[in-house]
Amino acid sequence: MKIWGYWATFGWAFLAFVVGQFVALAVLLLARIGDLNSLLVTQYDGAMVTLFIVIANPVTIAVIALAVRLARARPADYLALTLPRRSDVSVGLVSLVALIAIGDVLLYLSGLPLVTPFQSQSYTSAAAEGWLPALLAGAIAVAPAGEEIMFRGFLYRGWARSPRTVWPAIVAISALWAAAHVQYDWTGIVQIFVIGLFLGWMRLRSGSTLLTLLLHGLFNLEGMVETAVQVRFFS
Repeated sequence: MKIWGYWATFGWAFLAFVVGQFVALAVLLLARIGDLNSLLVTQYDGAMVTLFIVIANPVTIAVIALAVRLARARPADYLALTLPRRSDVSVGLVSLVALIAIGDVLLYLSGLPLVTPFQSQSYTSAAAEGWLPALLAGAIAVAPAGEEIMFRGFLYRGWARSPRTVWPAIVAISALWAAAHVQYDWTGIVQIFVIGLFLGWMRLRSGSTLLTLLLHGLFNLEGMVETAVQVRFFS
């Protein structure tokens, strides 16, 4: 199967990301009657966050699918959309629990909040506006699908081309993934980078983007549960 080169892979990924972001922004601007200032002021509004997720990610996936089609490859093969082995699922689940626990302990001992302002504000506003179920679906299913197909699927396929380039690719992809999450504070970005390294390792070990998608969704689910506990009992 033809695989896009390093720069072509980055170009397609960048195009997919930008198109997804701009389409989502355009739809939100139309919904807010073109009031950009109002949109910027309420950027952590739960309804707006939800709409951005469910609009941007499918568009991103569509652009990536176009790139794969132009490479004349099967999406399942190119993006590693294959079922993982049970042993890899078990290792992934245990490792994810350990990483989350270690991260929370380090944050607690450092006196840093376990929940970022973005998480608490979007959760609170979504609950108040009746958008909480949609936000949960977007965060647990839609966002992981778009991001894993982009990062551990398409970028990994184009950059991890040999045993020598696998770990440099995993580190670079994790850094890009973390940098894309500008809505978080620095602690959130560091945590996302570490989880990115873990997901890259699981992609290498299992050969399955479906497994990284599952683990990503569970990571987001844990974050939503932690946010709910924080908002409901410790605010």
